[in-house]
Amino acid sequence: MINKIKLFRRRKITIVIVLVVALAVVIPILYLIHNSSTALAAPSITKDPNLKVETLVTGLSSPTSMAFIDKNDILVLEKDGQVRLVLNGILQGRPVLQVPVDTESERGLLGIAIMNSTKSGNATIANNNNNKFVFLYYTESKDGQLRNRVYRYNWDEQKQNLVNPTLILDLPALPGPNHDGGKLIIGPDHYLYAVIGDLNHRGKLQNIKNGPDPDDTSVIFRIDPNDGSAAKDNPFISNNNNNANTAMSKYYAYGVRNSFGITFDPITGYIWDTENGEATYDEINIVRPGFNSGWIQVMGPLSRNPGISTDQLVNYPSSHYANPRSHTGFANPVFSWYAPVAVTDIEFMKSSVLGEKYRNNIFVGDYDYGNIYYFEVNSSRTGFKFNPITQPGLSADLVADNDKEVSEVTFGTGFGGITDLKTGPSDGFLYVLSINDGAIYKIVRAASSSSSSLMQ
Repeated sequence: MINKIKLFRRRKITIVIVLVVALAVVIPILYLIHNSSTALAAPSITKDPNLKVETLVTGLSSPTSMAFIDKNDILVLEKDGQVRLVLNGILQGRPVLQVPVDTESERGLLGIAIMNSTKSGNATIANNNNNKFVFLYYTESKDGQLRNRVYRYNWDEQKQNLVNPTLILDLPALPGPNHDGGKLIIGPDHYLYAVIGDLNHRGKLQNIKNGPDPDDTSVIFRIDPNDGSAAKDNPFISNNNNNANTAMSKYYAYGVRNSFGITFDPITGYIWDTENGEATYDEINIVRPGFNSGWIQVMGPLSRNPGISTDQLVNYPSSHYANPRSHTGFANPVFSWYAPVAVTDIEFMKSSVLGEKYRNNIFVGDYDYGNIYYFEVNSSRTGFKFNPITQPGLSADLVADNDKEVSEVTFGTGFGGITDLKTGPSDGFLYVLSINDGAIYKIVRAASSSSSSLMQ
């Protein structure tokens, strides 16, 4: 009897061990599936057999953004606060910088922009270190406080690190913890643009008329990268007696729920952004000065928001909802997904290496499915071109309402949660950053070696 009890106990222990091991294997897989439905699929291009995907770098930890520090080398941000260097296609072991961040939900080290010129608006920047400034946006956890902040660093090329931090923009981080935005970009006007989401605030900047006054949430900022001051011709300065210290002086746009993508049209200089809906409607927008994206009253086309008119928004002087057709020709928004895909970065392809048809047209990534979407810009560069015969639904209403219409704009799949897209400044290929795969992928010509192609 005693032997039977011992045997039973051994079997019980064995069963428990097997269960623990099984859970250790299954739980991470379920996590990946939950976080990106294509995290386990190999990335591929579905719409162009002349292109293929190469893996440039693996081993990154939750990468959020990237930027080329020169024609070949890349700085990559990891959510937990490390800035990594990819040198000659190889991920270096030593981080070039570690910053103190909070990583709950969408907080972390989020955005990067690099200024290679010595111009900042109308001011000349005195920089004796290769004329390279690196701007970082991150949720700083310091002295018991949480703030979303933008710092400017000098790039020390010899030592390959970031030095001399200067605080440029100091923004709220509470309550959050999501909708922190974080993307940065240097405009053709040499000003720094930064986007922050609503942080779950509900005030006038979220189009609630009786809500709290402007509080630096749901905003696209436009500032001097020298000192963080307001650009002199920002849309809301002239209506406040040219007082650059007013609450909205640094604002270029507002009413943004959240955004993981902002870029400039290389032809027109217009800003385009991506915006994340709640239960419905992710968006792509053209952002002109004074843009009010409409959140919390509106997501997606205004006509699909019953009972809502622009009169119900908080309309500051010089502001305008989306881009009314009457005087600009822009649709509002330019494009929407009815069922949100967690749209992320947006990139104008600045090269014809992948094919002439892609040059100066748009690629967009998403987080939920790891998809890349491709859009051809129309002749006026105020929207997208859809074929009314083969794409009748998209052509009619500029909304992907179902899986079929989503597939019509899907260019590639299996990228495991995309956080950034960049055109390679030297080779002209499309670089794709995957947060779930911890990788940088490169889209290249299928018939040629990636190392032999040149920027055109």
